[in-house]
Amino acid sequence: MIGKIRITKEFDFEMAHALDFHNGKCKNIHGHSYKLSVTLLGAPKQDSSSDSGMVMDFKDLKSIINELIIDELDHALMLQENSPYLAVTSSANTPKLVTTSYQPTCENMLLDFASRITNAIPEDLKLIKLTLRETASGYAEWYAKDQA
Repeated sequence: MIGKIRITKEFDFEMAHALDFHNGKCKNIHGHSYKLSVTLLGAPKQDSSSDSGMVMDFKDLKSIINELIIDELDHALMLQENSPYLAVTSSANTPKLVTTSYQPTCENMLLDFASRITNAIPEDLKLIKLTLRETASGYAEWYAKDQA
């Protein structure tokens, strides 16, 4: 059989952030239960390996995403590198403080995640979609086809 298949794995993590200078409640430090979905496109392996018939073993995808994203961000506080909150959180020795060059919105986080994942997956696979749910009713999506 020849063909391409999409596989998706979902990940959950808890993270706090603040949207500095935002004109609403999100300017305050607050947290979310994030749900990240990662979709790859590839041909199922047709060899004698233990991964035969798979685009990628879900265990291997889980390892990549955990190492690149989840381990760093789960139960962390993410702030932009020029956030006024850094003076307070730094002095409190926040153990899992992650600073970014960008405003930590779902949209910007997805652009960051897409870059990280694209550089880490095998060359025969393609990252085609990411979804990041911040709330039950609010999420952002990244599609490879939109990046041209």
